[in-house]
Amino acid sequence: MKRLILLTTALLCSQLHAAQLTLDLGSGARIWETEALLAHPKAQTITIDDDVSYKRQMTYRAVPVAVLLDGVKPDDHLQAVALDGFAAEMSAAPLLGKSGAQAWLAVEDPARPWPPLAEGKPGAGPFYLVWTHPEAGHISPEQWPFQVASIQRLAPVAQRFPALLPDPALAANDPVNQGFALFQKNCLACHTLNGAGDAQVGPDLNVPYSPTEYFAEGYLKRYIRDPQSLRHWPQAKMPAFAPAVLPDSDLDLLVGYLRHMTQRKVPVQ
Repeated sequence: MKRLILLTTALLCSQLHAAQLTLDLGSGARIWETEALLAHPKAQTITIDDDVSYKRQMTYRAVPVAVLLDGVKPDDHLQAVALDGFAAEMSAAPLLGKSGAQAWLAVEDPARPWPPLAEGKPGAGPFYLVWTHPEAGHISPEQWPFQVASIQRLAPVAQRFPALLPDPALAANDPVNQGFALFQKNCLACHTLNGAGDAQVGPDLNVPYSPTEYFAEGYLKRYIRDPQSLRHWPQAKMPAFAPAVLPDSDLDLLVGYLRHMTQRKVPVQ
C-alpha cells in the first residue's frame, strides 16, 4: 500500500509539473505537452559542449526544431517568447538548418529537472532552444531562449515596429541598416527602442536616452562585450557578446545604428 501511495504521488507530481509549448505558425495554434515531446520519434539525447546559459557542458533530451516547424519557410520570421518576457526575434532559416549549426528544443523531464541557472534562480526549463555547432552559424546568445512558452510566426520586425526603422532615405546596404539587422538579432529579445518591441526584460535603448548618449567613449562597447566588468551585480541578466559572436566590425555597426536613432526619437506615452 505504501509503495502504491508513493507511486501515485510521483505520478501526480509529474503531471503537475508537465508543461505546454504553444506553436502558432499561421494555420492555428498547436499545443505540445512535455510528455509528447519527450516521446517524439525524432527526440534524441544531445550534448552541448559549452551551454550559453549554464556555462558548462550539458546533456538534454531534445527534438530538432525543424521537425516542429510545419509549413515554415526559410524566409519566414519567428518569435520565441519566454516566461519572463524575453522575446527572441529569429529568422526561420537557421532554425530549419540540418547541417552546421542546428537548433534543438531541449525538453525538461519533470522526473529529472534541470539545475538552477544560478543560486536563487530557476532552471532553463521547461523548454530551451539550444544549438549544436553554433559557431558554424554565428549564433548569438539571444538565440538561446530558455523557459520558452511559445513560438509563433509573425511579420518581420520592420513591418511590426516602424519606430525602429532608420532614415528611409538610406540605402539598403548602408552601415546603419546593417546595424539595424544586428540590433534585431542581438538586442531586441530583451530591449525596446522608441517604445517599440515585444520584450519586457531590459530598458528602452533610445527613450529617454540612448546609451550612446550617456556612456563615455569606448565604454558602451566594453559594456556590450562584458557587462559585469562595468556593472556587477548578481541579478544582472545581460549576456556578454564575445568577438566570436559579435565581431568588432559588427559591434561598430550596432553602435552606429543606436547613435543614428538618437536623431529619430519617438515620444513614449
